[in-house]
Amino acid sequence: MKKETWILVGGALIIGILVGILLSKGGKPSPATVAQSSPQAAPVVDYQRDIAMLEQVVAREPENRNAWIQLGNLYFDSDQPIKSVESYDKALAIDNRDPNVLTDQGVMFRRLGWFDKAVENFTKAVAIQPNHLQAYYNLGIVYRYDLQNFDAAKTAWEKYLSMNPTGPGADQVREQMQFLTTHPPVSQNK
Repeated sequence: MKKETWILVGGALIIGILVGILLSKGGKPSPATVAQSSPQAAPVVDYQRDIAMLEQVVAREPENRNAWIQLGNLYFDSDQPIKSVESYDKALAIDNRDPNVLTDQGVMFRRLGWFDKAVENFTKAVAIQPNHLQAYYNLGIVYRYDLQNFDAAKTAWEKYLSMNPTGPGADQVREQMQFLTTHPPVSQNK
């Protein structure tokens, strides 16, 4: 790996460790941290700087799958769906069996209004990893809100709940399913 890649990996590792430390303390900042920052202060991410750095990395190392994924994630987070989709395409061209990348790209397809492509990605993700909760969740969202296919949404969410009956997100999925049950679609043929 090149020096820049190691720096990127090292930076990501340090951020991960810091997040882990915060979460292990119950997500509560220490008193020293509170004194140094305002309660509304959010971490500032310089997307353009980070994107420029990763664009340089992929220009030098076009087979660097992790850099393509990170670049796709930055475009995702900075609401640049076309560039995100393109970056994820580069990563998937190197390894097309990554359910997380397929799912993230599916979310970007949905944001672009390309619902069939989103469904295709989520379906590929669960074919690769049958217990990929986020893909099932998103599949239900696209079917319910975008394609108005309530039966398909219920099927996706039933699969989600069969694997995650009490975990994070389960109550929200149950509420969605309850709404579909109590508010059946109105027939267009009157």
